[in-house]
Amino acid sequence: MKKRLIYYIILFALILNGCSKETDDIDVDDPPTTVTLTYPKKEMRAVWMVTAWELDWPRGDHNMASQKQQYITYLEKFKQLHINTLFFQVKGMGDAFYDSPYEPWSESITGVRGQDPGYDILTFMIDEAHKRDIEFHAWMNPYRIDTRASSSQPFAPLHPSVKPEWVMHHEKIQIYNPALPEVRQRLTDIVKDMITKYDVDGIHFDDYFYPDPSSAGQMVSDKTDYEALGADYNTIEAFRRANVDKAIKGVYDLIVNTKPDVVFSVSPAASYTYNLNTLYADVKKWCQEGWIDLLIPQLYQEIGNPVNDFQSNLGWWSQYNYQAALMIGHAIYKFGDPLQHKAFQSTTELTRQYELTRRNKKVSGNSLYSARYLLENKIGITDKIATLYSDPSFIPFMGRSVAPDPRKPENIRIGNGQLQWDISGEVRSVIYYFADLEKEGVIHAVTKEKSITVPSPGFYCVSAINSDNKESEASETVEKK
Repeated sequence: MKKRLIYYIILFALILNGCSKETDDIDVDDPPTTVTLTYPKKEMRAVWMVTAWELDWPRGDHNMASQKQQYITYLEKFKQLHINTLFFQVKGMGDAFYDSPYEPWSESITGVRGQDPGYDILTFMIDEAHKRDIEFHAWMNPYRIDTRASSSQPFAPLHPSVKPEWVMHHEKIQIYNPALPEVRQRLTDIVKDMITKYDVDGIHFDDYFYPDPSSAGQMVSDKTDYEALGADYNTIEAFRRANVDKAIKGVYDLIVNTKPDVVFSVSPAASYTYNLNTLYADVKKWCQEGWIDLLIPQLYQEIGNPVNDFQSNLGWWSQYNYQAALMIGHAIYKFGDPLQHKAFQSTTELTRQYELTRRNKKVSGNSLYSARYLLENKIGITDKIATLYSDPSFIPFMGRSVAPDPRKPENIRIGNGQLQWDISGEVRSVIYYFADLEKEGVIHAVTKEKSITVPSPGFYCVSAINSDNKESEASETVEKK
């Protein structure tokens, strides 16, 4: 019995030893490697449409039907170019493109200041833009009322609600007086009227605050204003800057408290010191204080310009944008103009500028000045933009979160050339395409649908974006063979 027990113990040990050797010979797979996808940069792709002097719209056409068609022609071109944002000038000369209690109907619409055009222009324009997934930002000049070529030419009549003491009559320009609290209140009232009546995505101010003497001619002194209202400031320059600061903060606070999903943006001149010391716009301070959501400096000079170098200004603004999202404004009106620098006689300059902005992690997009030059296509500049915007994109989140956060799309599947997925809520879907999972992908489409044709073999995934341009986590990736 004892011998048989010893025999079984030895046999069991041999079996264990054999199993151990067999295990050593088994190839154990390494854990699967996780591929981190590289997504393309989100971009706000914008264009300015000028109505002052009817430069972009309606270009001398005062017929309602053809005005509408002209605007739609612009939108179709924007959609073709994958442009996703329009800055439309609704207040360029102390006027309005809607029935305003504060300012007269714009002369640009009918040729006569104050004349009702007979249709709701802004509702039409906003609806048509939104149909094409193009955001509509209402562009305002905060102070300018009118301009004239010489002092012998009369200024345009004021709106009945405007008190004459609010207005400064410089030699060549008429403006609301930035020093007066009543003027700042009027500006916020105009903005409130706009954002409560209309479904605008943003309020946009350009670079005109205090006027530049070189364009305004003989300036009216504001010494009396400083003596009456500037006791808290050591210099008249500090007083002027504070007046503009108060206007900017007032508009920002109004937007946040009234309709916080509206984005507030400003497009300053290229030079920080020119803004600060000539226009009395302390843009750096506004960014630092968080009074603007989006900054769009107008870098209209070429790379290498000895006074206002594009690259140097890009570096400066991307260092001091602080909390504000940053975009860059480009002067497409200069391309093909023989009076401009030789750099603008070739589309290569725009390519180089875009390469610089796209490499800059701070930059959230680009804006083009102005719309009509996209239709003219001098020296093929529009064709170049088409190559720069060859794939769709969507606007990064840059305001305040109001809409519910978007949920990750689910049940993504592919078959018969159709990509399908499930989403919930008032959202759009972003379809990403990767020809190679180890290389940066592209955006195949941005859509409100739940399925789309995907002709190219490769890998696809889907995310959701809400009305605030907040993006969800992307879905799992599926492959089309």
